[in-house]
Amino acid sequence: MSIVNQLKFDKDGLIPAIVQDHQTGELLMVAYMNKEAVERSLSDGRAWYWSRSRRQYWLKGESSGHFQHIKGVYVDCDADALLLKVEQVGGACHTGFRSCFFRRVEGDELREVGDKVFDPHEKY
Repeated sequence: MSIVNQLKFDKDGLIPAIVQDHQTGELLMVAYMNKEAVERSLSDGRAWYWSRSRRQYWLKGESSGHFQHIKGVYVDCDADALLLKVEQVGGACHTGFRSCFFRRVEGDELREVGDKVFDPHEKY
């Protein structure tokens, strides 16, 4: 049985993918994959996702050059979430930060705590 057929996709045919730097453990982003995106990622070795807003596939880094090279794929105990351990080229966040989790809650405010590694206006 194919690994993809063992996964539990939600009613929209999606599964969340948590993305982590394979060396540092830094949490980079969360995205969604459908069966085709999982299959493309496993065969290509780079991370492919399903854009819920654009309703299309996207290869992470296709526009920016900031690809995610997959070093390992893990499935949670319920088979309804994935963990991708990747080698991140450049920044993972489309806003220019290395991680999409660049803001920390401090009381009633959000404080930027991450590293901005590129200017998004130069990439998109």
